[in-house]
Amino acid sequence: MQREVNGLPLAYLDSAASAQKPNQVIDAESAFYRHGYAAVHRGIHTLSAQATESMENVRKQASRFINARSAEELIFVRGTTEGINLVANSWGGGKYSRRG
Repeated sequence: MQREVNGLPLAYLDSAASAQKPNQVIDAESAFYRHGYAAVHRGIHTLSAQATESMENVRKQASRFINARSAEELIFVRGTTEGINLVANSWGGGKYSRRG
């Protein structure tokens, strides 16, 4: 994002909740929504198969980027809170979950 606030380059630091996206990400998301939007791992039709393949390719690329031992080590979540809860409930053996 190339924007100034109060005459200074914007440094957006609230990334845990709502990260700013580079133009390449916006363009890729826009193309997906326009030309190939479908649920992944939930259908056998062409668009679903293509969406699944694209997502798994991204998983492999991201795994290499973070030097994971395998792509299966990378789990996509909907947001920071879900990710933190997943770690707490998995690694913490569930002792951090609320009982109610």
